[in-house]
Amino acid sequence: MNWSEKVILVTGGTGSFGKKFIEIMLNEYHPAKLIVFSRDELKQHEMRVGGYEHPSLRYFIGDVRDRERLLRAMHGVDIVVHAAALKQVPACEYNPMEAVKTNIMGTSNVLEAALDAGVEKVMTISTDKAVNPVNLYGATKLAAEKLTVQSNAYAAGSATRYSCVRYGNVVGSRGSVVPVFLKQRESGRITITDERMTRFWLSLEQGVRFVISCLEQMEGGEVFVPKIPSMKVVDLARAIAPQAEIEVIGIRPGEKLHEVLISEDEARTTVEMERMFVVQPAEAIWFGYGWKDRGAPLPDGFRFSSDSNSQWLDLDGIRKFIAPFEQLYAMGKLEG
Repeated sequence: MNWSEKVILVTGGTGSFGKKFIEIMLNEYHPAKLIVFSRDELKQHEMRVGGYEHPSLRYFIGDVRDRERLLRAMHGVDIVVHAAALKQVPACEYNPMEAVKTNIMGTSNVLEAALDAGVEKVMTISTDKAVNPVNLYGATKLAAEKLTVQSNAYAAGSATRYSCVRYGNVVGSRGSVVPVFLKQRESGRITITDERMTRFWLSLEQGVRFVISCLEQMEGGEVFVPKIPSMKVVDLARAIAPQAEIEVIGIRPGEKLHEVLISEDEARTTVEMERMFVVQPAEAIWFGYGWKDRGAPLPDGFRFSSDSNSQWLDLDGIRKFIAPFEQLYAMGKLEG
């Protein structure tokens, strides 16, 4: 793919993922135009004055709930990265229809506007919470995945193709537990919900580079899942505050003990590559299933879960991940 000829739009472009994606794109890939689409004018202003000012950058105020605005913003766009979402689990539980409007209806608007505007590729950013969801956020992201994949049926006669990337917790991102633990460390007491809890873990840069790689490879209809390590939440607490007392407060509503990136049912149509898994749609007449020739089938009963993962981060590995965020926190620049 010749990125220098592409016009890219990022929904949720002022979020943690969006900012890192834009940074890497500008520094390494030099697209013809890069559009930041988000609803918060203050965050767009802060991005501008914070160094995100470039001749190829455009800032569009808009909400994914507004299909007409999306259609206008996508005029002449080649690639859409859909990262806009309400993702805070308690907020989604307390405001369920708002989560539905943004994460489901908003995704539908993005997909339909992209088709009408003749966009080449759309990549929806998903989460491990979408697999066997136990909270509304996960349920809305599952619906967003299904909408994205099945939109290829509508687009079969056009050039537009849709795929998803699904990965786990991003260290230090907005809403991450890392800033919470760093703040709690000052009191000498850290709270965790369960000592057995495990999570998938990757850095923001790893997530962005994986998305870029998948955009280059996608044919339309895949859910791409990176091979990433797991860590124990109690180890994260010990890595951040080895001297602090750890208090177990119990699992919160809508919280899982372990996360799953590929379920047993999905594994039947999934192929394994060197650095990722590719979940193919089940029985889709528009999908070519060409990935079968490039990867290996998974064994019966396979499940990619954070508690049975073959890759684990030990305390030293966790410390390397959080070191940059320790520095940002000390300077008062880490977003919670």
